[in-house]
Amino acid sequence: MEMENRAYPVTLRGELTIPPARGWWLLKWLLAIPHYIILFFLSIAFVVVWIIAFFAILFTGKYPRSLFDFNAGVLRWLWRVGFYSYEALGTDKYPPFSLDPDPDYPADLDIPYPEKLSRGLVLVKWWLLAIPRTILLSPPSREAGDAIMSA
Repeated sequence: MEMENRAYPVTLRGELTIPPARGWWLLKWLLAIPHYIILFFLSIAFVVVWIIAFFAILFTGKYPRSLFDFNAGVLRWLWRVGFYSYEALGTDKYPPFSLDPDPDYPADLDIPYPEKLSRGLVLVKWWLLAIPRTILLSPPSREAGDAIMSA
């Protein structure tokens, strides 16, 4: 019996290179600089496209396919560079300069296109779901730290 996995629509793949070369991690930051430069500008475009997509979803209930493909591609590229460089140091294979999926690269990200989205949830999800994350990741206040130290 084959079941469709709807609980986890995003597929993140990372296959470790066995073994990664010794000492190669010392140079990876230098080799990744061209990617970081391009990803800096792509990240700015990502935010602009995200804002445009926000209003498109709000008014139409659909994520425009070209905007979705661009944003998913930027996330895919970020994952590949992170897997190559200091986020994972998982492979010595240099990441491609591409937004498209690459089955030959050991790291990939697949996000299926959502055919229909809730117009109302777009107003709530982006900030409501961020509240617990913000609370958990915010640094404690200085007063709380002083109270802990004096106890």
